[in-house]
Amino acid sequence: MTDAVITAGHGDETEAEVAERAIDEKAYGFWIYLMSDAIIFALLFATFVVMSHNTADGPGGHTLFRLPHTFAETMLLLASSTTFGFASVAIVAVQRWRTLTWLGVTFLLGLGFVAMEISEFYGMAVAGAGPWRSGFLSAFFTLVGTHGTHVSVGLVWIVLLGCEVALRGLNPFVASRLYRLGLFWHFLVIVWISVFSVVYLPGIL
Repeated sequence: MTDAVITAGHGDETEAEVAERAIDEKAYGFWIYLMSDAIIFALLFATFVVMSHNTADGPGGHTLFRLPHTFAETMLLLASSTTFGFASVAIVAVQRWRTLTWLGVTFLLGLGFVAMEISEFYGMAVAGAGPWRSGFLSAFFTLVGTHGTHVSVGLVWIVLLGCEVALRGLNPFVASRLYRLGLFWHFLVIVWISVFSVVYLPGIL
């Protein structure tokens, strides 16, 4: 059912009530998606833990990972979660341009995170520590790369919804999409904290 369609069989409901019910159904469906995504990441974490010592006499985390670099990535993503929170406050207050401003800041922080991650991957690959080198590196690139891909999708989503806010304003359907984007973005921040704690810190220490 699209946002503009009111299904038959609900003649006793007003248009606003049907719209609200549709928004609730979409939010429920998105929670199911997030749970399925969490399962995927849990499997990737489990695979990494199993493969973490299978370096095939190649480089391990203690020689590849740089704590200042990873810490900077983490700060960028945490800051982006905060700025998205400010955008959410602006959405509730129906402040279009403030919402766009904070979404723009969130986008820039997320873009910086992705750029640093690509730089890290490129440097490792050039040094001969690509995903083909060992089971450890295959698991690392798969886990961290999957997260980075999710963040990249989130950036595209921010741009699309930002354009929609600029053109259509903060009507209930646009606000509900921003709410779901917020869930997705904060979920990725939580996953990254797990990556930092499970992948990088043990590898460095």
